[in-house]
Amino acid sequence: MTVTDSKKDIKENMAQRDYVARSQKKKQTPKNKKQVTQSVAWFKVVIAILVVSSFVAVLMYLKDAGNSDAGSVLQSEQDNIARPIEDEKDPLPVLEEEHWEFIEGLPAYSVEVEVDELPNADRRYLMQCGAFRKGSQAQELKATIAFQGLESQVLESKNSKGTWYRVVLGPYESKRNAERDRHSLRSARVNRCQIWNWE
Repeated sequence: MTVTDSKKDIKENMAQRDYVARSQKKKQTPKNKKQVTQSVAWFKVVIAILVVSSFVAVLMYLKDAGNSDAGSVLQSEQDNIARPIEDEKDPLPVLEEEHWEFIEGLPAYSVEVEVDELPNADRRYLMQCGAFRKGSQAQELKATIAFQGLESQVLESKNSKGTWYRVVLGPYESKRNAERDRHSLRSARVNRCQIWNWE
């Protein structure tokens, strides 16, 4: 056996020994890991209990401190009430009743405004809030409008496409009155009202 052969044998034996040692260390770690996780879990429980108990202690301290402050404030207020007002050197002066001149002058003023007649004042307006194929649907809408305090009519009209039941409000003397009623119907979710000229 030569020197080089013996060196090779030594290297091979060392490599095998290292491999064996490494595999044995890995097999032992799960036992230690389980023990570590159990100790960490208990440590977390202990920390949680300490945090909760310290929080409760702080709350109790604040409650006691607040009660003592409130008691001292109430005592000082009672002392102030019990002390007579005569001890004060300068009492507050009594204010005189104020007199305003412009209030007396207001009713004397009046304003006259000339208003021209509105163009097309002879026009009348109708407001249609729905057109249905079934009379029951038209009556239902009429009831909804009646709950808003407005009076409507159901008009039946026939054409080449069939019979229609129209829910109509009016006639109105001005378009402004029709707009006011249309606005009040929006609160009842009647949104499809249209205003028409009616001559």
